[in-house]
Amino acid sequence: MSSIHKFKKVKTAVIGCGMISDIYIRNLKELFDIIDLAAIANRSVNGAKEKANIYGIDRVMTIDEVAASQDIELVVNLTPADVHYSIVKQMLEAGKHVYTEKMFTTKLEEAEELMKIADDKNLLIAVAPDTVLGAGIQTARHYLDSGLIGGITSGFVSVNRDQCLMSELFRFLQQEGGAIPYDAGIYYIGALITLLGSVKRVSGFGAPALIHDKQLLFVKGNPDSWQIPGTNVLCGALEFESGVLVSIHFNGNNVGGEKTRFELFGTRGNMELGDPNRFDGEITISLPENEPVKMPFTHGFNGKNMLGDPKPFDGYGHRGVGVADLAYAIRQGRKNRLSKEYGYHCMEVLLGLDESIKSGKVYELKSRAEVEPLKPGFYSSMFDGTLRADAELSLV
Repeated sequence: MSSIHKFKKVKTAVIGCGMISDIYIRNLKELFDIIDLAAIANRSVNGAKEKANIYGIDRVMTIDEVAASQDIELVVNLTPADVHYSIVKQMLEAGKHVYTEKMFTTKLEEAEELMKIADDKNLLIAVAPDTVLGAGIQTARHYLDSGLIGGITSGFVSVNRDQCLMSELFRFLQQEGGAIPYDAGIYYIGALITLLGSVKRVSGFGAPALIHDKQLLFVKGNPDSWQIPGTNVLCGALEFESGVLVSIHFNGNNVGGEKTRFELFGTRGNMELGDPNRFDGEITISLPENEPVKMPFTHGFNGKNMLGDPKPFDGYGHRGVGVADLAYAIRQGRKNRLSKEYGYHCMEVLLGLDESIKSGKVYELKSRAEVEPLKPGFYSSMFDGTLRADAELSLV
């Protein structure tokens, strides 16, 4: 018997039936052996019923019913960031472990309160992004840990997109937490922490979102004009505890398609990484006297759909791996990889940059976090990608 089957499945409920829910629900239902997806809840019961019918989930519940249920152990919170605090708190107080989409909350003091409740009740919290457990970032971590490009000295990350126009299609971006650092930049911050460890201090300059007039007339329900709250252009510097220096550039006031860049520079070579918003970001290593080489993946969770018909956000493929890791942590009595400390540290980096923008001073981080790497050698597909394999074993 495989070691994976000795664990009792963790009864799980999903709260939130927005666009990202399809990929989570499908994967939690069909991909991860440790998860028993037992219920779906949403503020709109009709939305929950629709998803339950599509994916064959037996129970449709209200949020209060999830909290009151006796059998649900783990709750996956896919609601907008501005309601994370209230929902996560309700589930923790009801004795549930919680996985929440990014960001943890919108205020540090709210996250601190949730962490204390979890500690007092001996519960676990996991925080997205879980793309850091994907093939791209885990492969990069493996090569960094091997010393292939030596000690990292510096890095540069950049993402540019028209966040204002996107907020017409994805209306939750019009709310707190919808600006580009929190919606897209968080993937880069999470990846950097996974690869390089804790950040010591940050400094930044920023600008607000542009006031946006409605352009997409076919999208109903938008106001005539709005402004995404918070900083929507951010240029900053991160100093890690290791001494590595990283420049960041997030611009949501751009136009056209998304443009990204992610590079690390070492004492023996350089590494170019793919988009950390995806699971399958390519790793290219450049060493002196050699042409750049695209490196093979050492890990699974490559984002490729091996479950049949595509779903919305299918290219982001393995959303839910952080939920599965949390479930194994519950059964193994260990700390989960995307811990509350990880979620808090990612959040403090971004909010610390905001504080630096306001004060004109360097912000000293109070928190720290480490992300334990996955075991290499387990893949999501086999035989040239034609059949499904089981990267889930790397979580055990």
